[in-house]
Amino acid sequence: MRVFQIEGEWGIDNLKISTRPDPKPGPGQVLLRMSASSINFRDPIVPERAYGSQSGNLPLIPVSDGVGDVIDVGAGVTRVKVGDRACPAYFQTWISGEPNANRLTQSLGGPLDGTMSEFMCLSEEGVVKVPDYLTNLEASTLPCAALTAWSALVECGRIKPGEQLLIQGSGGVALFALQFAKMLGARATVISSSDEKIERLKHMGADATINYRETPEWGKAARALTDGRGFDHILEVGGEKTLPQSLRCIRPGGTLSMIGILSGGAMSTSLGLIITRQVKLQGITVGHRDGLEAMMNAMAQHQIRPVVDKVFDFAELKASFNYLKTGAQFGKICISHDR
Repeated sequence: MRVFQIEGEWGIDNLKISTRPDPKPGPGQVLLRMSASSINFRDPIVPERAYGSQSGNLPLIPVSDGVGDVIDVGAGVTRVKVGDRACPAYFQTWISGEPNANRLTQSLGGPLDGTMSEFMCLSEEGVVKVPDYLTNLEASTLPCAALTAWSALVECGRIKPGEQLLIQGSGGVALFALQFAKMLGARATVISSSDEKIERLKHMGADATINYRETPEWGKAARALTDGRGFDHILEVGGEKTLPQSLRCIRPGGTLSMIGILSGGAMSTSLGLIITRQVKLQGITVGHRDGLEAMMNAMAQHQIRPVVDKVFDFAELKASFNYLKTGAQFGKICISHDR
């Protein structure tokens, strides 16, 4: 089978198209013919061994998200059948409940082989059937970005109708958060650096927007949008440079979901703001399989469609990584395995 893999030594230059033997499913396993993958910020840095020993061993097939057709199953499989479409769960052994060390280290695209292959053979417990209304490209975006937003707002955040949510940016997680917020009846404010993207965010249902390049101290402006009360929830993706602003506009007792550190990983803010206002600062690392399944059921009921920005061919994986680094995308970047 055709694969994209890091081989020989770590480094993006050693990410190459290669071949491996076709896998066959054993008892309790499912064989997928992969049709699409999607790119997350994690994917371009895995080849540089950014996660140390948790990156896995070489050769390694990268990319965590994808979808495929079930073409064979092993003995005893009941979750899916031949002909179904299924997404592999990002964490293959985190089925439900609280995270632990084992559940958080068995992730696709490092240390486990990822989705950039013609076939994947997985435990039936690590796949989720895809709703029929979604295209393959749309479905490929769900296991990581969509589930991260769902975990932040629903599984961990318990967001309620009428509550105030602030979302940073217009990447994949941010757009899913906006869609889920509107589905759940919350009021969503989104910050972005682009007026063009802001217009698209408004079209998607954003109740308020702020251009943070024009308003660098956006925390004060955002808080004013809540009549000074502050936000119930903030989806924090920037980290070092954005967290101080987020703490200026979160309400006492509010929940701040940390899902990214795009502007840096150091803590450069007053911890007293967290303590004295009893702010809940929660880290979000994607989520469990049962959450993915519940999210897909909710999306199907409301016919929510992921936003796909640009599609690359299988052989253009490195080009997709370079495009992601530009920050020009609005929504998800996908890879078609069929072209």
